[in-house]
Amino acid sequence: MFDSTPLRRPVPLPQSAGFRRAARLLGLPLEEITLTAEGQPLALALMQTRRLPLIGRVGLISRGPLWAGAPDAGHLAAALRALRHPVLLNAETDPPGQLAQAGFLPIMTPATLARLDLRGSATDRRARMQQKWRNRLYRAEETPLKIRRSVLPPDPNHWLLAAERQQRRTRRYTGLPPEFCAAWSEANPHMAQLFTAELHGQPVAAMLFLRHGQSATYQVGHTTEAGRALHAHSLLLSRAADWLADHGTDWLDLGTLDTVNAPGLARFKLGAGASPYRLGGTWLWSRQTAPLARRLPAPSRADPPSLCQ
Repeated sequence: MFDSTPLRRPVPLPQSAGFRRAARLLGLPLEEITLTAEGQPLALALMQTRRLPLIGRVGLISRGPLWAGAPDAGHLAAALRALRHPVLLNAETDPPGQLAQAGFLPIMTPATLARLDLRGSATDRRARMQQKWRNRLYRAEETPLKIRRSVLPPDPNHWLLAAERQQRRTRRYTGLPPEFCAAWSEANPHMAQLFTAELHGQPVAAMLFLRHGQSATYQVGHTTEAGRALHAHSLLLSRAADWLADHGTDWLDLGTLDTVNAPGLARFKLGAGASPYRLGGTWLWSRQTAPLARRLPAPSRADPPSLCQ
């Protein structure tokens, strides 16, 4: 059903058909939830599940559901009530306070992502770049760097995934494990596109993009000191954006904007022409907390972060 849903809007990676196929290949517990009204489908959601000590079964809906029309938190709450176990919702949006009114308890404030609009021509995409970013791109284009595109092999020990594991240990961040990228490549042929920058035949930087519908997600990146000095990631992102656009991708998700802990990375994403996109926050649904959640004041929503050049 996910494959046949005609959505000409960004589809988050955790709610995509590709995610479902990769998760099932890895044996991860995953359920599909269909919301209907009078026999008509309203929304689709992929829910991950796990059992936690002392708590039992817990569900996670990340950046869903996918709504056919306007989001309706009341219908979502009704569907989750029938599951009879708590569910965490990393909401894509919070339609004007509906989640609190429907009995969802706020757990974490909304994150903000960087979304790059790939529609239009290559000239249009360059025009949306900030001037300093565009200048770095011009300098990178004048270097001896060679950009090569390939499909990521379904090998969890690929050098880029190994570098990602080491980088996670060093910088202490989390996310989908590198093994998921290999599973994605195996379950979704030609949908894991790897762009590598080479200097004199040796890789000095790389970026991996996972394609899903009319959207794509920047999943893994790595650079060396040589790659950083030559602005390899600017060249990689520009070339990847052009290739993805030429192959039917309208939106590129560049991940979280963290202006506190990673301001340089946030500037890189925004400088490339991306726009801030605020999610709906993290919420808990359970039969026990729903009455309390309805009595609490709705959480305030701050403006999304911004960074100048």
